[in-house]
Amino acid sequence: MTNYPTTTNIYFSLWKKYRPAIVKLMSDAIEAPQEYKFQNHEFTDINAKEKGGHSFNLQIFEGKAFNNIKTSIVAQDLLVLLQSSGKAVELSQTGVFEFMMDKQYMLHISYQKQEEEEEVPETEETETAEGAE
Repeated sequence: MTNYPTTTNIYFSLWKKYRPAIVKLMSDAIEAPQEYKFQNHEFTDINAKEKGGHSFNLQIFEGKAFNNIKTSIVAQDLLVLLQSSGKAVELSQTGVFEFMMDKQYMLHISYQKQEEEEEVPETEETETAEGAE
């Protein structure tokens, strides 16, 4: 059985260059979805024939991928970068961040607050209804 690396790190240096901007966009995405336009040559200079293209969808929660990104090296390298940022991991503790890069190299970042599971306390009505049976 062959073990495949989770990432090749070929896009890591590109993502690292934009880390401060990406973390800022994450913070701003809590209020409203954000976008950032990359130049296509930034990705094509690294690997012009990226299998599946450079577009991807990455959802993170608690510093981990929430969806399957096995087919996207670009997304895997972004995840590694986000995991190396304490602030990005901290932000991802409160909800799901979605990073979506389209074919025009526009990175879309959106946020969905993770609802805390609330325990429903037993009320007197519940106890009375159970006692009446």
